Amino acid sequence: MTDSIMSKAATMEIPINSNGDTGTLPEDDSLEQDLQQVMVSGPNLNETSIVSGGYGGTAEGIIPTSSIKGSNMHHSSSSSSVTAEEITRGVAVEKLETVKKWGLNTYKCTKQMISERFGRGSRTVDLELEAQIEVLRDTKRKYENVLRLARALTNHFYNMVQTQHALGDTFADLSQKSPELRDEFGYNAETQKLLCKNGETLLGAINFFVSSINTLVNKTMEDTLMTIKMYENARLEFDAYRSDLEELSMGPRDAVAMARIDAAQQQYQVHKEKYERLRSDVTIKLKFLEENKVKVMHKQLLLFHNAISAYFAGNQQQLEQTLKQFNIKLRPPGADKPSWLEEQ
Repeated sequence: MTDSIMSKAATMEIPINSNGDTGTLPEDDSLEQDLQQVMVSGPNLNETSIVSGGYGGTAEGIIPTSSIKGSNMHHSSSSSSVTAEEITRGVAVEKLETVKKWGLNTYKCTKQMISERFGRGSRTVDLELEAQIEVLRDTKRKYENVLRLARALTNHFYNMVQTQHALGDTFADLSQKSPELRDEFGYNAETQKLLCKNGETLLGAINFFVSSINTLVNKTMEDTLMTIKMYENARLEFDAYRSDLEELSMGPRDAVAMARIDAAQQQYQVHKEKYERLRSDVTIKLKFLEENKVKVMHKQLLLFHNAISAYFAGNQQQLEQTLKQFNIKLRPPGADKPSWLEEQ
């Protein structure tokens, strides 16, 4: 009976300790599972060891609860439940802070964007860089038109070559079945076959031209434009935090206001460094893009001119030499589609 009274009294004096510093706890992505686990298996004070000296006390301050069956098991379960609760709380606080920062940043940028559109807010302008960006966008539009027309030319010319091939086969068949017109059908068949062969050679050159222009427009230029988009977003954020700092600097100078100004100054500096870094990246990429564009287009335009001129001049030898000059290899007949091994 004495043990029962002591156990009951000690249970009533269990100190409820804090969960500790949640900022040093490890992260856990399964937030919902942890919440369900805490709700189902929360700590039970009547099934834990009794600590009289507070959390982390020495062994002398622990009163054994031998009257409770499986006390070690219950202590382990209670500790894991408390740990799960601490992890859940840490993750929830971290996610809440992330959402809070994102919402504040979105609000400031939206406010800055609206102010700029209605002419009430100022924006940072780099006239030289923005002029180069506009030239790039205009160049990309024009090159996209060249690419569209070159693809249309390829499709039309491919259909013409296929027609010439079919016409040559028909002439050859009629040459065998019309003895009185054998010679006439015969040399027309040879002419169509020669034109078909030269047409396939020209198609190889045009396809190489189209592939190179496509890489330049949709990969090289697009990569630079993606960096430009990041730069423009950084510029908007920089101006938003700059405007926020200017508004706070014009207000009162009490202790609370000074603390807010200091925080705004730090955010302003962070976004200023990001803006300047991306501006430097854009400048470098624009320079390299211009050099690469000139190099690629010089080669491709020379190829296109030489191949077209040789084909319509009927110079088969010059046409084949043009492909060798630019290291263009034609696919053998029947290799229009890749084999099943190449598709794997």
